[in-house]
Amino acid sequence: MSTAENTTPDRPQSTRTPMSTTPAPANSAPANPTAAALTASAPPATRRDRRAVERSASARRADDRRRKQRSAIVPVAGFAAAGLLVTLTAFSHPTIANAQTVSVGSTIASTVTAAGTQLPSTQEQKAVDALFDTTSKQADERADRAVSQATSVLSAAKGQVDTTALSTSIASLANYAYLDTTTVQTLTTQAVTQTASVQNQKAALDKAAAEAAAAAQAAAEAAAAQAAADAAAAAQAAADRLAASTTPDGARAAAAQIAASDYGWGSDQFQCLDSLWTKESGWNYQAENASSGAFGIPQSLPGSKMSTIADDWATNPVTQITWGLKYIAAGYGTPCSAWSHSQSVNWY
Repeated sequence: MSTAENTTPDRPQSTRTPMSTTPAPANSAPANPTAAALTASAPPATRRDRRAVERSASARRADDRRRKQRSAIVPVAGFAAAGLLVTLTAFSHPTIANAQTVSVGSTIASTVTAAGTQLPSTQEQKAVDALFDTTSKQADERADRAVSQATSVLSAAKGQVDTTALSTSIASLANYAYLDTTTVQTLTTQAVTQTASVQNQKAALDKAAAEAAAAAQAAAEAAAAQAAADAAAAAQAAADRLAASTTPDGARAAAAQIAASDYGWGSDQFQCLDSLWTKESGWNYQAENASSGAFGIPQSLPGSKMSTIADDWATNPVTQITWGLKYIAAGYGTPCSAWSHSQSVNWY
């Protein structure tokens, strides 16, 4: 038997080059002079302008994250290829394959996880932006209505109720476009509350004034009605007295009443008056002296003198009596003096 040397061919050495697990550096974003100038400029005038600048900055940050995400995808693909090679080699070298698989798998998982945490949620950001826009718009519209209504109420109530708090609320909310949404909502609620308070106070005053005016009108109407009733009663009394005074007895009764109420003459003076005018006219309001022209119960000469009392002197016995008593008081003082003079000279 040949004792030839047992030689075993050497195992070919692996020429596989290990893949680097370090991701390629992300491309740096080129400088943006316009954005830099906008960021360095003064703050925008209104809340919505500031929000627009914030969104622009947010968009730039989202672009940076997406660039980093794309940079992370390259090593992930490399690790996946390495994993595939390890799997193919496992059939001939299980030990090597197992060791490489664990290492590569762990690196891939950590890399994918890291990349996944950097993914921006565009839909969520859009939802937040939409919610902000809606809330901000509603707050501005409510604030505008509140200022308009408060200004109208302030104009109507000024000088009637205390409007200091309402004026302060209007002033603090006048520049609502420059305030944050939460502050606008708080100030709007305060303005609405103050507006309602002033409205209620003014309504109470208006109600009281209306009730007072109604009471005054009712009192005036009642007084006018009473005055009208009194006037009607007086007119009726005058009519009744006139009707009664057209007779001699009625004329005497009217004369006694007027003499007592207007001059304070009692029954003794009335007896003299009765004697005097019985002699002159017999208490006939239509009596006329044919020779002298004297007329009426007191025999006024001429009769038109009695027009100083009323125009109905020719038909109203009370007008004649009123004039005759005034004439006696002015010329003689009392009916008894006038009667004494008439007895002496036959006239008065």
